[in-house]
Amino acid sequence: MRPIRLVKGFLTVGGWTLGSRIVGFVRDMMMAAYLGSGPVAEAFFVAFSLPNMFRRFFAEGAFNMAFVPMFAKKYESGEDPEGFARDAFWGLGTVLILFTLLGMVAMPLLVLAMAAGFWGDERFDLAVDFGLISFPYILFISLVALLSGVLNATGRFVATAAVPILMNALFIAAIWLAARLDWPMGMTLAWTVPVTGVAQLLVTWVAVRRAGFSFRFRRPRLTPELRRLAIIAAPAVLAGGVVQVNLIVGRQVASFTEGAIAWLNYADRLYQLPLGVVGIAVGVVLLPELSRKLRAADIAGGRAAFNRGAEFALALTLPAAVALVVIAVPLTSVLFGRGQWSETDTINTALALAIYGLGLPAFVLHKVLQPLFYAREDTRRPFHYALMSMVVNAALAVGLMPLIGFAAAALGTTLAGWAMVAQLWLGSRTMGAAAQLDDRFRDRIWRIITAALFMGLCLWLAGLYLGPMLGEPGARYLALALLIGLGIASYFGAGTVIGAFRLADFRAALRR
Repeated sequence: MRPIRLVKGFLTVGGWTLGSRIVGFVRDMMMAAYLGSGPVAEAFFVAFSLPNMFRRFFAEGAFNMAFVPMFAKKYESGEDPEGFARDAFWGLGTVLILFTLLGMVAMPLLVLAMAAGFWGDERFDLAVDFGLISFPYILFISLVALLSGVLNATGRFVATAAVPILMNALFIAAIWLAARLDWPMGMTLAWTVPVTGVAQLLVTWVAVRRAGFSFRFRRPRLTPELRRLAIIAAPAVLAGGVVQVNLIVGRQVASFTEGAIAWLNYADRLYQLPLGVVGIAVGVVLLPELSRKLRAADIAGGRAAFNRGAEFALALTLPAAVALVVIAVPLTSVLFGRGQWSETDTINTALALAIYGLGLPAFVLHKVLQPLFYAREDTRRPFHYALMSMVVNAALAVGLMPLIGFAAAALGTTLAGWAMVAQLWLGSRTMGAAAQLDDRFRDRIWRIITAALFMGLCLWLAGLYLGPMLGEPGARYLALALLIGLGIASYFGAGTVIGAFRLADFRAALRR
């Protein structure tokens, strides 16, 4: 895959992910308007985070990072990739069914582990009820992640990137119906969670069948290939567990401040836009590409893929990070400020957003650097690095909580992200030429940083001028659009002038 085709893959996944995030913003705006940061909102966010936490533990992060390189190599060499994927599918499905039942039985303990601050008030009972309904989502979405790995490894990115739009659309429909028919909003959202899982699984299943793969039922069995997959995946599963411990620590800290879990969730949704569009897109495309290059002993191709992935990621992530810090308050106020939303919600959510924004480049670089290890089937070192980042996160979140309150959770997450990137970078220095930065990257990165800082200055000045409009209900959307448009124009304009990137590269990738 030439660099231009690699960027095309990034843009394909990123473009569909952008569509999903935009629809997701509509969902979050509606939830903020109807629920605000009250008890029902906090209970639902905790309940919904449980299947999503374990999904990253089992599938998207850990299992898939081991599965995709093995499947990609079998696909390239013709060593029965379909049989291997089918065994993995039904084996994972069996484990997930048992785990889902166990999780539902232990739901009160899971809620307590996520948010001990809920104990003794209505949020705890609500979270347990919502959790019992929504937890089966882990079964469906984890199988979706495996099927998506099959499609991504064969260069088919559209279906898997587009599926999340379906989930957000179903949530929007559910919120609209609940408001019109006077259904309990929290319970409606909880029931919508497993419905979206079933819908996503059906769509992905059809896409896999159209790609020529059959996943007819096969009795689960521990084949030599699955045994090897389990051995490779085990450290990644543990590393994924460490990452989720970081999230648990953050939620525990936040649960002792009323409304804080909701503030962190809404801030998370905002910074997940650039993270999803850029970081996840790069990670999805880069892992199978690096796996193929390393199998073919194409060191130059692997180095080019890594460098172009890092360059593309930072060219879009650094300006996004600057924007999240500089215009955190206008973004939060305009997007969420209606209905049950209060000024306190705006201030606290914007604070969390700015802190997350400082960590955004780290979160994206994590997606760029980690495939260097997993493409080599090295899952042990990322696990050790994740352990260290967990210690950093816990120490900061718990240690700073008495001083800065709920913001300690966001700060711990951000600094732990940078600690993880530092370790991945140092560890990759032993991988030879394929993991080295090339002259083009070294030349452009400082220009990208300069363009991003120039954009930040323009946004700050424009924010002062547009301040009155941003506070007017009838004009605030136009003012925010002008602010964002100015940011885009100033960044890409300055970047083009100083040679940070060539717009022709992006246009060529889109045409292809």
